[in-house]
Amino acid sequence: MTGSFVALVRHGTTAWVFGDRAGVHPVYWVDDGELVWWSTSATALAALHGRTPDYGRLLTPLAVRGVDHLGSSSPFSGIRRVPPGDALVLSPGRRPRTIPVPGRQEQLALADAAPVLREVLTRAVRRRAAGAVNLSSDLSGGLDSSTLTALAAARGSLVGITYTDRHMADSDDPAYAALVAAELPHLTHHVVHGAALGVRHFDQLDDLAALPITDSPSLSLGLLGVKAAQLAPAIAVGSQLHLTGRGGDDVLDATASTLIDQYLAGHRSAAARRAWAFARSRRTSPHEVLARATRTYAEPYPKALARLAALVGGTSHLSPPLHRPPADLLAWCLPLASATWLTPAGRRATGTVIDGQAAVAASSERPGQLHERISLERMAEEHATYDQISRQLWKLPVHAPFLDTPVVDVCHAVPGWERAVPGDYKPLARAAFAGAVPDVLLQRRTKTSHAGGVHDGLRKNLSVLRRILMGSQLAEAGLIDSGQALAALEGGARGEAAFLWPVHHLVATELWLSTLRLGREQWWEMTPVKEAA
Repeated sequence: MTGSFVALVRHGTTAWVFGDRAGVHPVYWVDDGELVWWSTSATALAALHGRTPDYGRLLTPLAVRGVDHLGSSSPFSGIRRVPPGDALVLSPGRRPRTIPVPGRQEQLALADAAPVLREVLTRAVRRRAAGAVNLSSDLSGGLDSSTLTALAAARGSLVGITYTDRHMADSDDPAYAALVAAELPHLTHHVVHGAALGVRHFDQLDDLAALPITDSPSLSLGLLGVKAAQLAPAIAVGSQLHLTGRGGDDVLDATASTLIDQYLAGHRSAAARRAWAFARSRRTSPHEVLARATRTYAEPYPKALARLAALVGGTSHLSPPLHRPPADLLAWCLPLASATWLTPAGRRATGTVIDGQAAVAASSERPGQLHERISLERMAEEHATYDQISRQLWKLPVHAPFLDTPVVDVCHAVPGWERAVPGDYKPLARAAFAGAVPDVLLQRRTKTSHAGGVHDGLRKNLSVLRRILMGSQLAEAGLIDSGQALAALEGGARGEAAFLWPVHHLVATELWLSTLRLGREQWWEMTPVKEAA
């Protein structure tokens, strides 16, 4: 089936409830001793059962890398999550349980997967387009959004939107977007200049009451002004559905640690060559890369998690480097420099979460597949909150077809080392969409950084962001040192890159806590029970 959705399947007295493979549509549940309640909203269940935020879960992605911050849990204490790719099984007289839902089992060669990917992604776009009279799409100039735009424009009229700012104006993105647009006759191309509109990151955060509510912390809250400007042409023409290329990197590309998976699969010489190529591209020592890969290869994932839990949750001095060496991308898991923001209580809470993951992690886990799954699920969670924001503020659903279950399944059936080839950018996309999208797009080898715009936004909105962190609920709970977080914020405003993502993540978390509404009356209402005919 096409798309991302929640399904309920009944067979006799047993019911299976499951979401999608990536986690765009998660399923949460709680057993109150009499009934099992399930929902696509963790917040709704938390309101019903009087649950509160799980601070350890909120702190984990802020402090460490390589740990699934949710797993089978949720942002709320006592609310369980069905892991993406699993089903919740409910049977009378039996305890609720989750079981894996079989997906595509066999491994595919890239050449065999390419026509399947073309078919499932084209079908995903066309079926969405068939249900919308007016349709719009991101057209960043990057491979992912531009591919969706080309596929959507093939079925009829489409509004394509390119957003740029003073940092992106001289990059490759606008140029490639214009080249792609010129080859799509059914496309109406809009270029939105953020600088001309005075739009920056972290705009529109000064009024908490006006902020949309999301089911988990959303980095998209830092982009409200940017997204409002970007989607304005779509809203003006009455678009009923907007397409975004989010998730493309997670399915078409692969993580650096896939070289260890390649070695474990028996392709040892090729893995060694990939390690040397990685070292050259990052201007680091090949011996350092090989040493890091060897340490990861020699240590099972549960043991690495247990060691990280002891380090973060313990009382010894914690001082992760400000700038991690490139070889650390091959590590199972590690503390980030922002872990130093944690107080002893914050460290214990985070260590407990990591220790819980160590208890259930599989020794058969492989680094490339693990990092790929974590990245995919975090992107899916972030996209879900972006869609919630867009529906609330602009009444515009946002869809990410690259996160559809059939697309994820076919892409991830191709080994990561075939999807990410040194010197060859996203070969699976080129093989799949040759002839369906402009050739100039498939020949692109560059990727644009958006860090400059984030620094600008931090500078412009420094007073508002400072006020948000000074009122930190995590600091009030004794879990972080707000002084250190504020110092990192000031550094980001000055242009220092080290804490750019942690500051953004902490701001998003604090905004989520500040806007959280857990009153039962806000989520639930009593309705008369209708008698069965």
